[in-house]
Amino acid sequence: VQLQASGGGLVQAGGSLRVSCAASGLAFDTYVLAWFRQAPGQEREFVSAISWSGATTRYADSVKGRFTISRDNAKNTVYLQMDSLEIEDTAVYYCAARETFSTARYSYDYWGQGTQVTVSS
Repeated sequence: VQLQASGGGLVQAGGSLRVSCAASGLAFDTYVLAWFRQAPGQEREFVSAISWSGATTRYADSVKGRFTISRDNAKNTVYLQMDSLEIEDTAVYYCAARETFSTARYSYDYWGQGTQVTVSS
């Protein structure tokens, strides 16, 4: 199984960025996909998750109303659209996969390598 995150970069506060995660080696349309993030010196934290059909989504309170998770099962890809970015959103963003819905970091079976998102003032 491989999860390949991409799309990170440097953006000014208030701006937008979309990160993507392409998966291979698993039955993508049967897996829950999630995004986590880890800032320097902090633990990895849950950001958002989406069910296999896309019908169910969850967001951390800190990003609710600003971030949108989506998936394209035909392309084996999950996206995280990040709007109204804040300096506190600066982190390495990781995608992860598991078979049943969860927001718990330790429950995810597969992880991508991460993509850096840096928000400047």
